[in-house]
Amino acid sequence: MPRINKSVVLALLTVTSSVFLLFQLYYYKLYLSKNGSHYFKVKDGLPASDAQWWHVTKKFMELVAKHNLPVYLIDPVVLGLLSQDAHPLKDSLSKGKDCRYICTQREFITFALLAKFWKNDARLAHAAAEAGLEFLEVRGKDPRLAGPDDLSGMEIPLHLLFRLRAHAVHLLVFYERSGGYLWHGPLRLRPGADRKFVPFRKLDFGRHAGAFDSRTELLLTSVDGLNIRIPKNISRFLNEVSHARFLECRYKEARAFYQLYPDDTSQEAMDFRQKAKSLLHLAARTLNALGVTFWLSSGTCLGWFRQCNIIPYSKDVDLGIWIKDYRPDIIPAFQKAGLPLKHKFGKVEDSLELSFQGQDVKLDIFFFYEDSDIVWNGGTQAKSGKKFKYVFPKFSLCWTELVELKVQVPCETLEYIEANYGKSWNIPVKTWDWKSSPSNVQENGQWPVAEWDEVIQVY
Repeated sequence: MPRINKSVVLALLTVTSSVFLLFQLYYYKLYLSKNGSHYFKVKDGLPASDAQWWHVTKKFMELVAKHNLPVYLIDPVVLGLLSQDAHPLKDSLSKGKDCRYICTQREFITFALLAKFWKNDARLAHAAAEAGLEFLEVRGKDPRLAGPDDLSGMEIPLHLLFRLRAHAVHLLVFYERSGGYLWHGPLRLRPGADRKFVPFRKLDFGRHAGAFDSRTELLLTSVDGLNIRIPKNISRFLNEVSHARFLECRYKEARAFYQLYPDDTSQEAMDFRQKAKSLLHLAARTLNALGVTFWLSSGTCLGWFRQCNIIPYSKDVDLGIWIKDYRPDIIPAFQKAGLPLKHKFGKVEDSLELSFQGQDVKLDIFFFYEDSDIVWNGGTQAKSGKKFKYVFPKFSLCWTELVELKVQVPCETLEYIEANYGKSWNIPVKTWDWKSSPSNVQENGQWPVAEWDEVIQVY
């Protein structure tokens, strides 16, 4: 048997160990680049993934502070954790031994910035690169400059994204709209854009446009040892997040409508629209003060959807309210606002409808009832006591803007409109019978004569 040279064996073992070590280091680097947020190793009191997440957020905060950008935290997950903590605003984490809020093991965290503070400075991208952060700006059309007469609109920054390896910071840009609220645009990538930059489909903001209260009060506090602004009333803000979806008026379709049916620009039409606008604003203030959710209904909703305006021959303003949100102080509140009750039909349990008289313009409020897979509102003929029922498919509510007012409409607007006005809703109809013209009207019996004093009240 040949004699084995021990030095040769040791050399071979050394080479083998070195190759294996290099392979481990390579795999470690590759793994972190792809899955850094899931690799745990304690370092300086924090797991490596938490330390990296904390430092990415810290780099971002230092970057925006250097450029005087007063960002604030709007991340629903982080704010949810803060709201659950008995003492969320106390900095018990300043020693860096824990990362209880920022390090959520997600791939992103979200902040917001008011557009009036955005300087559109190209130096921000350069400074981000110097800080080791990849930068992506997503722009879109400014809807505030759009209208049926002019569809053009300059592009504005909507979303700013900063990334370091597997972690990203999403900065949402809020714009002030004429209705006195904050708006953010949807996140739409251009063809050829890097869709692997961040998990766009997982982002909390950007799948659609959103509308928020412009009066959000902020509080500067310490979160995981970082000085960060957050909404002072976290629960209220999180409630806004869950109901923030915004639908832009369909300016392109409105323009096409007006080309077929020129707008009525007579003095009478302009006077009506101005009075209807004032009435709608007054109704919104009154119902908002009561905390009652409402939306544009019937002809008012059709005017918004079809022509981005109030229909001048409609002669009234129509609103919808869920019957579960009915309050007995609605009538006194409108009367106190200077709108006398014109009629009250039905009762809370069945087919309630209120009408108030404004300045030459009537305000009709229809109460909606849920019934299995449909919703409906009722109608009553005063002279006969006949009942009618208007059936709609179920819908959710979205924000929009009409006559400089932030207001809600059914998100499934087309289905809502078609239920009420049929497939030919895009053709103006000036002669309208509320008992027979709607596509969704059904006869619904008759009120007993003994109940007429209660269910048919005309003033």
